[in-house]
Amino acid sequence: MPALNVEFSERELEDLRQIAKERGTSMKALVREAAAADIARHRALQEGAEAFRSFFTAHAEEFAAAFPDDESPAKGKAA
Repeated sequence: MPALNVEFSERELEDLRQIAKERGTSMKALVREAAAADIARHRALQEGAEAFRSFFTAHAEEFAAAFPDDESPAKGKAA
């Protein structure tokens, strides 16, 4: 499995040691879990944004009709 060396300040390392001790886990597991959680959160946000874009595109005319003041002027027309 590939590895990654990460540098922490002395304060961060001490905090990590304390948190790992409180949770009964290793520092390595603690950092791996935190990274995995952030990756999952990032993926979920990307998927949610894509779902929103798809929904908005599919219903663009309905949004335009419901919120006409938020529409930008049509291309080629003077404001």
